[in-house]
Amino acid sequence: MASIWVGPRGTIKDYPGFSPAVDAEAIRKAVRGLGTDEKTLISILTERSNAQRQLIAKEYQSTYKQELKDDLKGDLSGHFEHVMVALVTAPALFDAKQLKKSMKGTGTDEDALIEILTTRTSRQMKEITQAYYTVYKKSLGDDISSETSGDFRKALLTLADGRRDESVKVDEHLAKKDAQILYNAGENRWGTDEDKFTEILCLRSFPQLKLTFDEYRNISQKDIEDSIKGELSGHFEDLLLAIVHCTRNTPAFLAGRLHQALKGAGTDEFTLNRIMVSRSEIDLLDIRHEFKKHYGHSLYSAIQSDTSGDYRTVLLKICGGDD
Repeated sequence: MASIWVGPRGTIKDYPGFSPAVDAEAIRKAVRGLGTDEKTLISILTERSNAQRQLIAKEYQSTYKQELKDDLKGDLSGHFEHVMVALVTAPALFDAKQLKKSMKGTGTDEDALIEILTTRTSRQMKEITQAYYTVYKKSLGDDISSETSGDFRKALLTLADGRRDESVKVDEHLAKKDAQILYNAGENRWGTDEDKFTEILCLRSFPQLKLTFDEYRNISQKDIEDSIKGELSGHFEDLLLAIVHCTRNTPAFLAGRLHQALKGAGTDEFTLNRIMVSRSEIDLLDIRHEFKKHYGHSLYSAIQSDTSGDYRTVLLKICGGDD
């Protein structure tokens, strides 16, 4: 059964000749010995797929009566610990935890919410909301509702519902109709009908939206992006622009997020870890390609100059090569 969390353009693949028992024992030695053997931990965890890491964790638990992630937490620290724990976390659970962190505490990290909810497929969202409820005994929708408001909230809830159409078939008639609706909801009236934007951009498939945006340009002589910028504002505007960018090129959108996380003073490790880990088996090769194309230097070199120590080593291994 093909996993909904694995795509053709990842940097990490299944390890051939994989033995969970051998790996679990090597990891146990690495964390239990005098001082931690980080090198062994890094090479095992970055060279196994997430599905394989889950099997190692299971083996570890049954052999040593100890959670692998707890041993990693007890033995490692800082950003290095965060990324290593992320690697041994199942994808749906990892996203659920990232969403929770985005809404925890005083401020809400709207950009993280937008990034996760716009780049996950409907089937992935269904698993994420399940994992969220299992861990937090509260629905993702309830938390989004209490942390956000207005049109932004409405759109996030629609995305969290995982109702975006996933068929690859496009309907030209519908594209024309939706383009006209968008035009009538924004450019062609006084005031904006936000609900129409939410309905169409949050429920139609990406291929369908691509066609719709082409039709939109025909009708309005404007790019949908410019209309959104002119008609809407705040986090709602950011969310819809993210959808447009993902529709056109999801890896380029994520490359942009990585660029933001790595440029200037200080590194946004929360974003960096999430994208590197969550896309490592889906489309990280494409993200690398887009990064180089748009920013003139490789993702590898950006990570290299912006991070250090074991943390850098892990990220570079996940990155999988220089471009």
